[in-house]
Amino acid sequence: MPADQHGDPFEDRLSAALHEAGGTFDAPRTELAAAGARRGRRLQLQRRTAIAGSAAGLALVGVGGALLVPWGGTPAPKPGSVAASRTPERSSAYSADDVVRTLQRLLPRGTFTTTEARGTDEDLPPLAVGVFDDGKGEGAVSVGLDRTSGNGRDVNPSEEVMPCPEGTQSGFDSCTTETLSDGSAITVYQGYEYPDRRVDTKAWGADLVTPAGHHVSVIEWNSPAEKDKPITRTDPPLNTRQLKALASAAQWREIIDALPEQKPPALSPAAPTRPGEMSGTTILRKLKLLLPEGVSVVSSGSQETEYGYFVVDDGKGRSLVQINVQPGMSDVAGSYGSDAETLADGTQVVVRQGPGEKGGAGVVMWTADTLRKNGLRVVVTAFNTGDQNRAATRETPALTLSQLRRIALSPQWLSASTTP
Repeated sequence: MPADQHGDPFEDRLSAALHEAGGTFDAPRTELAAAGARRGRRLQLQRRTAIAGSAAGLALVGVGGALLVPWGGTPAPKPGSVAASRTPERSSAYSADDVVRTLQRLLPRGTFTTTEARGTDEDLPPLAVGVFDDGKGEGAVSVGLDRTSGNGRDVNPSEEVMPCPEGTQSGFDSCTTETLSDGSAITVYQGYEYPDRRVDTKAWGADLVTPAGHHVSVIEWNSPAEKDKPITRTDPPLNTRQLKALASAAQWREIIDALPEQKPPALSPAAPTRPGEMSGTTILRKLKLLLPEGVSVVSSGSQETEYGYFVVDDGKGRSLVQINVQPGMSDVAGSYGSDAETLADGTQVVVRQGPGEKGGAGVVMWTADTLRKNGLRVVVTAFNTGDQNRAATRETPALTLSQLRRIALSPQWLSASTTP
């Protein structure tokens, strides 16, 4: 894919609508990434990249009523509600209300008011979002369920689970990843809605992936909503032990097992999978860890392999950042020319500044293009707009040339895992 490709506008609007509903998920920061529909475009659960924009006309099922529920006990359903109906059997369809009822059973004692929910028979993956109050103040709680892209085949949980960021630039108070006795990997973290902490909204969560490909993402806040609501308590309602227990509950896996199987896309003869290709999901996870401090993710998207993008904002406006990670590119070594810098390990590096290529008025693109001796090419490009098809919205991109160069040269790209 060319390095200047952007994501599908439909996916951007869909991500926007999910964010408005409180139902998006993404990796480290505290906005979760949602992009695409399950049929043909499965929604990927990463932790909360949200895009502000128009609603995409989603059919989201809401379930109301404040319910008193004990830890591990049986909730008292609102009379006449669907939550008072049947107990679904494994592999049967689960309604939006079934998903909500499961969450209510697993929460500690308190009141839970649902704001949005989805079941297993909808175009987007199951979801339960609401406001929980344990008597110490309201806090939003969100649970998203899905399968990993492998659909249970060749899943390595430690590579698929949300990684803890390295160094001190994450702004997290804590983050740990561990392997459970059944082989599942789980990351439990305590962070903030905004990495620069300009608002004291805390965002804590747990991200779990099983060897069978189940993906459970739990997020909670110390406010009734992730954004634009007053802080109502010092910390979110659940501690790290409770987050771990909630995410690893067996009930979620039964619901995920009821999702329709997704057939893997057929590979075009003209575009065979090459050894060493990195999935778009992994690329985004790695790129997330390498973003500089003060930069917040607004939206994201990726291809099946080799390409991903973020739209970021450093407080000065949106900026598109996209990346290509391509193995087997040794044949382009001669095209770098005399402008290339050759490092001690043989890596060629070229940095460029130039106009955008999509016609947006005033758009500029800054690029770091690197080629390692083993043929791995990593190209990172940033723009002074969130959409290069439209006019510039800021003077320069959010990332400097030196930051782009550092990202492209990171050892993170040398393996498919999320650690160097």
